Amino acid sequence: MTSRERLLAAFRRETPDRVPYCEVGVSGQVIHALSGGRLGGGEEGGVDAMDSRGSQLENAISALLGRDHVCYRVAPPIPAERHAGADGIPFYGDGALQSLADLDRLQLPDPEGEALWGAAEAFQRGAGERATGVTSRAGFSPVYLAMGMEPFAVALHENLALVEGVLERYTDWAAGVARQASRRGFDFFWTSDDLAFKTGPLLSPAMFRRIFVPHLRKVADALTIPWVFHSDGDLSQVLPDLADLGVAAINPLEPEAMDIVQVKKDWGHRFCLLGNVSVHLLAVGTPAEVEAEVGRLLREVAPGGGYVLSSGNSLASYCRPENVQAMLAALTRWGAYPISI
Repeated sequence: MTSRERLLAAFRRETPDRVPYCEVGVSGQVIHALSGGRLGGGEEGGVDAMDSRGSQLENAISALLGRDHVCYRVAPPIPAERHAGADGIPFYGDGALQSLADLDRLQLPDPEGEALWGAAEAFQRGAGERATGVTSRAGFSPVYLAMGMEPFAVALHENLALVEGVLERYTDWAAGVARQASRRGFDFFWTSDDLAFKTGPLLSPAMFRRIFVPHLRKVADALTIPWVFHSDGDLSQVLPDLADLGVAAINPLEPEAMDIVQVKKDWGHRFCLLGNVSVHLLAVGTPAEVEAEVGRLLREVAPGGGYVLSSGNSLASYCRPENVQAMLAALTRWGAYPISI
């Protein structure tokens, strides 16, 4: 099978020739180390839209890691402070949207315009046999990032009109991006919208269903390709809602928050699972420990298909290159179906 065929089979919860490998968040520092200095460097995180240089780098990263995909980034702007943290990892500070009068400060580019999609055709042609995806945000996390987490939490109780005003703008925009991704022949749509802590969702499931799900449904209705949903934390209470929205695959099933084996038992009939080699293990463990964990995942989660190996979040800058190599080598050694370890 080609990489594209392999990954799409897994998204359909089928059994391909081997377990695919996906990784959207990849630190430039890790790539720099793995490539012997030829690639990468700089801070983590993507750009708002791809250009030819970004497309070339994305293909080079996939070749280096053996990923079965490449991703075209179309990220919405976030009107908030952005700071450089430790290990080159950026984080958001105060948001600019504090009142209804601030809504005009949210200027989103045309979701169908050439500014976002001008490099798309060349990107797709350069992907070769790999699956092509569009990475973006569905609209949940941009709301609290653009407002700031504390003002967002207060507004949920005191100024719901502001929350819904920001949410409507972001989800309308995301629906336009999803529609374009489908029309342009991309293979999947991958959104990053953290909506949970390690102990459960950021807000009650009832509030999530009442306020957010109707807006997120606009994104779902715009898609005709598989939707991969990334969120850290314990998603157990909202998995029924993500299933109802038509999400095809869940990532990363953060190992400190969710038991991927149990999720496969409970939800393997509905979702493809992408995960979940612990980032902590990749950072502080040994190659032998990483190999053992990959072996466990392949043995306990991969049988029956509908499984894609990935980290439990991303290849962060503090991941040890030798551990990343051990993860990839273990997948190559043991990942062919039927799984036999």
